[in-house]
Amino acid sequence: MKTFTSLCAGLLGIAAGLAHAGDGSDSYDLVARGRYLAELGDCTACHTLPGEAPFAGGVRIETPFGDVLGANITPDPDTGIGRWAFEDFQNTMSRGHARGGKRLYAAMPYTAYTKVTREDNRAIWAYLNSLEPVHHEVDTNQLPFPFNLRTSLIAWNWLAFAEGEYQPDPGRSAEWNRGAYLVQGLGHCGSCHSPKNLIGGDKDGEFLTGSPLQGWMAPDITGNRHTGLGRWSEAEIVRYLKTGANRFDMASGPMAEAVEHSTQHWKDADLAAVATYLKSLGDPEQPAPEPLAKDDERLRTGALIYEDQCSACHTPDGEGIPNLFPKLADAPLVNSRDATSLIRVVLAGSRAVGTDAAPTAPAMPSFAWNMTDEYVADVLTFVRNSWGNAAEPVTAEEVKAVREEMEP
Repeated sequence: MKTFTSLCAGLLGIAAGLAHAGDGSDSYDLVARGRYLAELGDCTACHTLPGEAPFAGGVRIETPFGDVLGANITPDPDTGIGRWAFEDFQNTMSRGHARGGKRLYAAMPYTAYTKVTREDNRAIWAYLNSLEPVHHEVDTNQLPFPFNLRTSLIAWNWLAFAEGEYQPDPGRSAEWNRGAYLVQGLGHCGSCHSPKNLIGGDKDGEFLTGSPLQGWMAPDITGNRHTGLGRWSEAEIVRYLKTGANRFDMASGPMAEAVEHSTQHWKDADLAAVATYLKSLGDPEQPAPEPLAKDDERLRTGALIYEDQCSACHTPDGEGIPNLFPKLADAPLVNSRDATSLIRVVLAGSRAVGTDAAPTAPAMPSFAWNMTDEYVADVLTFVRNSWGNAAEPVTAEEVKAVREEMEP
């Protein structure tokens, strides 16, 4: 009886929300499509606090200039978007202008969402208006002076923002164009994976080649064979996005959250389109650097540590165990120009995110308690220069900096 009552209440809430939309966007199919599009955009990540009402806002988003809070985007008339018209929402997505013309910070990734079609925005709008209104006041602007002055965004947008919907490339397949639309638009992959310039905009010509992010390194996800996804098959990219793990990697940190809340729910056809698009980017034949000389003292020390601490799971030849312990040989994350994520995983351990497709998540223990900064640096330097890998050595100072940042 309780279940039936809850179901009825939920249906009545949806009906009330649809009536509130008031712009003809009251089709069940439209709302269902909008819900899926909101999952593609991972709206939960910035607008839903763990354990709190969906989309009621308050999530703290770190930026190089300070913190902002995700807004309440439920249809509450006082603290949410209940008084907005669809055109207000369209302007938010396409131009970064909220109701009343208020300019938004790019922590709300309108620089990517501008590529979303008006039709898809209308579906998302219908879905948001079907939600339960939640009265939750959020002061989104937590930035210090002078960054809290929104007038500065006039210049920022002029320098770093190109408005306009995605335009399909007629020389590419429908699948490639679908992948490009998702990656560049709702997926807003560049927000994390593209290097940033001094004002926080994307660096020209370096789309998706990797960028530091909240104490992690969002890796290169282009088709580069050394640092990117060039050695991954399209099926392995799909598996990673669907389950959070494949033979090369386990999703950690912010990417684990993206898999949990977003990519595991994507349709297989959309995941395949993304894989097709990503594999087409970058220079797959870009030459790899030379590894360190085999007689380097750091490699000899690191080899001993690896044999003692790591080889049981990742195997002596770095091949790992498929879908359980990631492969380290010829692995893009290992070859990344920035070893921050590797250092964090060794110090803190890691557990792959549990997903509907793979609910049992493999894990790696923390080694912070029994490995010095020098030992962590040496073993990672060894891993980054063995079995076909070649990357800059890791220093004890880099490990110390990450360890200190992780301390409460």
